[in-house]
Amino acid sequence: MFAYNLDHVALAVYSLDAALADYARLFGAEPMYREVVEEQGVEEAMIAVGGSFIQLLQPLGPDTPVGRFLESRGEGMHHIALAVADIDAALEHLRAEGSQLVDERPRRGGRGARIAFVHPKSFAGTLVELVESHA
Repeated sequence: MFAYNLDHVALAVYSLDAALADYARLFGAEPMYREVVEEQGVEEAMIAVGGSFIQLLQPLGPDTPVGRFLESRGEGMHHIALAVADIDAALEHLRAEGSQLVDERPRRGGRGARIAFVHPKSFAGTLVELVESHA
């Protein structure tokens, strides 16, 4: 069995600047970092909340996964992310348990982390991201 911790909850937004201004005004929250992740087609910002984060995602264009999400569903929760110590072992475990994987192998995500997504069909309609970060 694997230990999983909540890494972040990701919200898709039309405007990262507007969303960050709202978090600052409403909660006094400032992002820990902001970066463009070309491989994912997003600009993202992470806001610390307790021992986890809220990740705000703005698509780099309409023909990206987050761009298509916003077009079909509007702003809101995109996925939850679980921190794992060994993403390769976690993927193998989930595969053996019959989970439908979006990513068969880890890829690069924000913060230099290795990430992989698990299809919403495996988790009650919720897209789940696995995050292995040694930062």
